[in-house]
Amino acid sequence: MLINLQTAAICYNHTVTLTLFVGKSMAPVAAAPSAAKNGANTNFKDKEKSGSVRSSNIVAAKAVADAVRTSLGPRGMDKMIQSGNGDVTITNDGATILNQMSVIHPTAKMLVELSKAQDIEAGDGTTTVVVIAGALLDAAQKLLVKGIHPTAISESFQRAAAQAEIILQNMATPIDLANDELLVKLATTSLNSKVVSQHSWLLAPMAVNAVKKVLDDSRPDNVDLKAIKIIKKMGDTVEESEMIEGALIDQKTMGRGGPTRVEKAKIALIQFQLSAPKTDMENQVIISDYAQMDRALKEERQYLLDLCKQIKKSGCNVLLIQKSILRDAVSELSLHFLAKMKIMVVKDIERDDIEFYSNILGCRPIASADHLVAESLGSADLVEEMSTGGDGKVIKVTDIQSSGPAVSILLRGSNKLVLEEADRSLHDALCVIRCLVKKRFLLPGGGAPEMEVACKLREKANERGGAEQYCWRAFADALELVPYTLAENAGLSPIHTVTELRSQHANGHSNYGVNVRKIREYAPIVPRSLNGE
Repeated sequence: MLINLQTAAICYNHTVTLTLFVGKSMAPVAAAPSAAKNGANTNFKDKEKSGSVRSSNIVAAKAVADAVRTSLGPRGMDKMIQSGNGDVTITNDGATILNQMSVIHPTAKMLVELSKAQDIEAGDGTTTVVVIAGALLDAAQKLLVKGIHPTAISESFQRAAAQAEIILQNMATPIDLANDELLVKLATTSLNSKVVSQHSWLLAPMAVNAVKKVLDDSRPDNVDLKAIKIIKKMGDTVEESEMIEGALIDQKTMGRGGPTRVEKAKIALIQFQLSAPKTDMENQVIISDYAQMDRALKEERQYLLDLCKQIKKSGCNVLLIQKSILRDAVSELSLHFLAKMKIMVVKDIERDDIEFYSNILGCRPIASADHLVAESLGSADLVEEMSTGGDGKVIKVTDIQSSGPAVSILLRGSNKLVLEEADRSLHDALCVIRCLVKKRFLLPGGGAPEMEVACKLREKANERGGAEQYCWRAFADALELVPYTLAENAGLSPIHTVTELRSQHANGHSNYGVNVRKIREYAPIVPRSLNGE
């Protein structure tokens, strides 16, 4: 069995159970036929076997594409996925759906990797890219039936894709990143198909402001999303989410009588441990009497006290300690000394977050107590522990004096499902704005680019000769699956919709797309111009 996917698709108040079973195992590619009894040539001549292998690969990939096709667009259905440990995920994000599918067939796995690559590069459009890949494979299968060689199909598709990119560049509209209102509308568009679309009025401006704050003048054509720290806390609703003008640390203070609020903070980020050193694994220390035990305890106490005095001498009053896997990052005795010195202690800072906190707090990571000096500290007007409901707490750092290009977002949600989906939706919105920073052009939606490319490629196909003409037309027909699916998922007549769209684009209306706002009738819409007219 290649794929056994049980997915429940939710649309409004109806639940549909979808079960896919895809054929038998892929035929071995390199298996050679047994020698004939008459001693004939044993070379591989069975063309039907190679054809069946290709057919098996295409069927498996199409099954994966069909599984996510119903979730395309703002009216697409959400998938309910249950993992092996019982966790339930409700989403229509293509990358999330495919990532949680148990796919065995190697060709089907390639579509999963394709979706992951799209998620990393663009952040959005993960469902669309899988649907288009499935449509192109279906078109390739029809061309193979006609007797066209696979190499000819592949090269023709590559030339058609290069021409499609030129067509898209010609129909793109330049945008100005200074137009915040337009950027918010574009971020809202990416959120309209999500479960948390009703909160797009909050998440869209948040995404735009966050990306603008981390823009680096030295790299104006790129955005490092690692500089945007998203902390998820359950409790309250998505509307309570906020972007913090400062830093958020997803930990709580160690307490032990230490302060939970520090004004005029001097922040140190250390990578060494405030605990007694340990011997190597193969060594032992044998204590034979109480005098030796007292001496060991006294030495440990003095060692920790000297470390704490060095920290206090540098002027530090807020101490961030990197998470340690070798031994305890901080001991009870160290916490006692630091509490007496009125130093706030926050431990278990993840190694991956060290660079982020170093940039946003303006401090340097310290690997040894000898290097802890005042110049290595960050400064902030206020560091305080903030409750997020229940037992959840975070550390909030505000009014940072030498903050780098970084920003923190506190994301709230009433339950785990909503919180996880809000995180994925906000990530998609951030990636959309990042794409606009990389290439400052805008394309209409609703399947308009795919239909325009399809119409132009059919015209260009007439200039081609031989089998390439058939390949270009098949490539154009495959792209029409996107507006077809948008109309189908919206409850419109897909044949009537695609026919009408094809007619409008043939007449030069390149911005016409599918309007899914009105389910009763199809009404093509033209995107507003940049000046809002």
